[in-house]
Amino acid sequence: MKKGVFIIALILSQICLSQVQDDLMLYRQDFKSISAKNTVTVTSYEKDGSHYVYVGGFGDVDVYSMDKEGILTPISSHELHMKKGPARGMVADNINGTDFLFVANKFGNVIETFKILDNGSIERVALVEDSDETHLGVAITLQVVHMKKSSYLFVGGLEETPGLSSFKIEDDGKLTHVQSMADNETIHTDGIIGMYTHKIKGRTYLYTGGFQDNGVSSFRVYENGKFKNINNISDNTEDRYLTGAYPVTGVQLGDNYYIIVGHRHHKYYKRGGFIKRPDFVYHGDGVSIFKINKKGALVPHSVLKDDETTKLQGQTRIEVVSVENNEAVIAVGTRDDEAIQLCKLSEDGILTPMNYLETGYSIYYGLRSHKIEDTNFMIAGSFRFDFGKVVSYKVAPEIKREGKILRHMVNLKYKEDATQEQIDEAVKTFLNLKNEIPEIANIEWGVNDSTEGHSDGFTHCFTLTFNDEHAREIYLFHKAHLALVSKVGPIIGGVLVMDYWTGK
Repeated sequence: MKKGVFIIALILSQICLSQVQDDLMLYRQDFKSISAKNTVTVTSYEKDGSHYVYVGGFGDVDVYSMDKEGILTPISSHELHMKKGPARGMVADNINGTDFLFVANKFGNVIETFKILDNGSIERVALVEDSDETHLGVAITLQVVHMKKSSYLFVGGLEETPGLSSFKIEDDGKLTHVQSMADNETIHTDGIIGMYTHKIKGRTYLYTGGFQDNGVSSFRVYENGKFKNINNISDNTEDRYLTGAYPVTGVQLGDNYYIIVGHRHHKYYKRGGFIKRPDFVYHGDGVSIFKINKKGALVPHSVLKDDETTKLQGQTRIEVVSVENNEAVIAVGTRDDEAIQLCKLSEDGILTPMNYLETGYSIYYGLRSHKIEDTNFMIAGSFRFDFGKVVSYKVAPEIKREGKILRHMVNLKYKEDATQEQIDEAVKTFLNLKNEIPEIANIEWGVNDSTEGHSDGFTHCFTLTFNDEHAREIYLFHKAHLALVSKVGPIIGGVLVMDYWTGK
């Protein structure tokens, strides 16, 4: 190939790659029920070529396998200490050849260590309770930090005496306390809900967000697991969005190291007395980008401000989906917008929005990115007690749907002992969804009139029309729809669901 032709082909390939990234979208692959009362935290792990998902809520941790299509298969459920919880800040990692899952039992005031078994299931091997010298009460966030000779677990929480603690992780999963630093007026460790670690030129740095402190802090971590504060950045009412600092993550792009911080503004909290500094000023929502300088300190760099085209209200989880060609794809889970917003972070630290998917449920801390072979997935759940699901999504190039609408066909057969009165009530409840869920554009229904003998016992067909993917997601996980499924489930003998896109 001639040099000029090669250069043109290279340029075209880069343009195509950029277009693919700009047009990424989320597509639901599967959802399964959980045993815990809600989905507060989700994490994932690859072990010996198999992929596992861990879902934590009140009382239990549920384990699933996930295949390359994003299909989830339940494996086991495990009771938390004192059946408390919810499970928060779950992180899985390998410590000197053994795979562990670390769980912060929020209201149990303990950190639980589980060994990950060959089939992905778990068994508890260690338990560390809160004490006067540690800050494990109402524990929320965990971060594993690997040093040259040892690994450490950093713990943050929301207790009345907040702070940051470091524990050495022993080979058997037990935790040995190393250092605890109580929160003060300088550092931002009151309500650590997000942490991230960068290793830069042989040095290790830890970054935390302070939910109650409305700011972010940076720390140097040493080989022995001890740490010291480097710098702290507080919220303002002009160009920073740190009131209720919540998720914290990071990424290296080229020679630049970034920390990405989201927030759930205190204005979204209705519980009296929970917010310690009620004199806040609301000036919008935004995702903040900080650059790391040569000393490991945080430097404000850029902000993506929420507007009518984005879904950034109440950011509770931010995940790095992928990094290619010094660009990162970021997923932002929101509690108040009830959506997952995809964004692109450039090498020079500018965050721009791509597509979003309205999930139909609010995300609390339950969002996780995971890659299997060449496919990127998002795994999500909701803190809603009526939800009880874990959901997988594929991140893929957007399918253009302009000028089309979505038909959602639900075919039902009823059990032989179902009475006509029960069937009539089921139909009435189904049709009433149009009044409960405005995203349903139309409902048609009828009783089977075919005489060909190929109906397989299905007697009732409901056809719902949606204008886009968002409407279908909102319908699927809407409280009214879940209530319908629960109510009529006992008399249903079979269900056949088909969706298709057609012209308007």
